[in-house]
Amino acid sequence: MNKEISSSIVLYNSDEKILEDAIASFLNMNLNVKLYLIDNSPTDILKTLKKDSRTIYIHNPSNPGFGASHNIAIQKSVNEGIKYHFIINPDIYFDQDVVLPMISYMVKDSSIGMMMPQILNLDGTIQNLPKLLPSPFSILWRKLKKPARSYEKFINQYELRQVPKDMIYHAPVLSGCFTLLNLEAIKKVGMYDDKFFMYFEDWDLSRRMHQHYKTIYFPLVSVYHGYDSGANKSSKLFRIFINSAITYFNKWGWFFDTERKKINKEALAQFK
Repeated sequence: MNKEISSSIVLYNSDEKILEDAIASFLNMNLNVKLYLIDNSPTDILKTLKKDSRTIYIHNPSNPGFGASHNIAIQKSVNEGIKYHFIINPDIYFDQDVVLPMISYMVKDSSIGMMMPQILNLDGTIQNLPKLLPSPFSILWRKLKKPARSYEKFINQYELRQVPKDMIYHAPVLSGCFTLLNLEAIKKVGMYDDKFFMYFEDWDLSRRMHQHYKTIYFPLVSVYHGYDSGANKSSKLFRIFINSAITYFNKWGWFFDTERKKINKEALAQFK
């Protein structure tokens, strides 16, 4: 099984110490794996992070975006006949064996196309990242958060917050901060859509995957994620967020989306 595992981290002027933690988390398990470092930084100063023969460093200064850069590693892994690929954010780390439990679960069910573990804040609290498919209204309401009472009811359902914390389930949207991809499924549904520079590319892939395969939330293992919410702090990132939202809804439908309603209804039915 070890030869069937690869992963990729996309870098952009990233903090070396944080990156070292992410890299070590994956490589410290002493598995026969491959880790692609796709570096979109203007210079290749981060090439010093390649300290292990299992690491492949690729300088990619054209910076085509998050999904397009991960696609470089995904395509190489597909070409090499690798079966399972992890997408890892540079601000992820873990101190338990996350890889083998996730792959072992996926191996037993070929209908699984994507998986994500439980994602924790650095203080150990849970990030509510599995979601229903979004509408434009849900994106706007998550930003406004008012009126408080109605918002609480909405967000509890939209982010599936009331689902038992240890329940494995089929989630319409999985976060791209740490994702296991079944590359046989990727061959069918395609890789990340490179029309998305950043934001929504994971939601788009989740939706395409969900049409043909299971997209599984697997909270029996967990990783830590230094969630920054950059779009709420940077006007540049906020503009990218808005452009990606427009791209997403132009692709899937704005207010009239019968498939979205069907998928969300089926997802909520799991918890009755």
